[in-house]
Amino acid sequence: MNDTTNFKVCLVCQTAWPTRDAFINDAEVGLIGYQANFVAPERGLFLFNHSCNGTLSIAVDAFADLYAGPVFTERKTGSDECPGYCLHQNNLRPCPATCECAYVREILQLLSRPEKNPTSSLPEPV
Repeated sequence: MNDTTNFKVCLVCQTAWPTRDAFINDAEVGLIGYQANFVAPERGLFLFNHSCNGTLSIAVDAFADLYAGPVFTERKTGSDECPGYCLHQNNLRPCPATCECAYVREILQLLSRPEKNPTSSLPEPV
C-alpha cells in the first residue's frame, strides 16, 4: 500500500502521520539509527522505532531542509580525519570531520533532541 497523503505510515500497526512535524513530535517514535549511503548521502536512511515495535526508515532528503549549515563536497570516509561514526548504524554522534556526510550527522542531532520539534527553529516561509 502506497499512501501519498501521509508523511509516513507504520507498516506494523498502520498508524499514519499526516505531516513530518506530526511524525517528529510523536512521543511514540524514537530515532534509533542511520544507515549511510556513501555514494549519495541524501539517500541514506534514518531509522526510527515506533511504540508498536515497528521500525520505520525515512530517507535523509525528507529532513535535509532542517539543516542550514555548510555541506561539504568531499567524502572523508576511511581517512585519518574520519572517526567512522557512519559505519555503525546505531552511532548517532555528530561528526567533527569536514566530510560530505557531516550534515547528516547534524540532522541526527536535531531529530534526537528530547524536545524534538526541530522545525520550530526554522524561519517562517515568505
